[in-house]
Amino acid sequence: MGIFSSILSKLGFGDDAAAETAAPAAPIEVAAAPAAVEAAVAAAPVAISPVDVLAKMDALAKANPEKLNWKVSIVDLLKLLGLDSSLASRKALATELGCPADKMGDSAQMNMWLHKTVLQKLAENGGNIPADLL
Repeated sequence: MGIFSSILSKLGFGDDAAAETAAPAAPIEVAAAPAAVEAAVAAAPVAISPVDVLAKMDALAKANPEKLNWKVSIVDLLKLLGLDSSLASRKALATELGCPADKMGDSAQMNMWLHKTVLQKLAENGGNIPADLL
């Protein structure tokens, strides 16, 4: 499991997906009428359940004795989730998410890119990230 998968897991992404995919869909008969096939295909997509990232992260920040600002710091975000926030771990996450090589050489630039990218990826996966953080 990658670091970003760990972030998703810690925030509760995919909790509903396991329950929804537990029951396999009924097989579609090849000889079925076109209308039946169209209905089965139309019913296939599963809506992404939104995850209240803002509330979860704010609750973690309130409960933490350190004053961590996850809204601007990738290190603080990782710490609040109980994940390794070391430079080596952040570099691995940056590599996993496709950080440009020119940013990898400067930890400050990499951190800024990484923070923004993680929030964007959380939003793409159904997280409610405020527009001002994206």
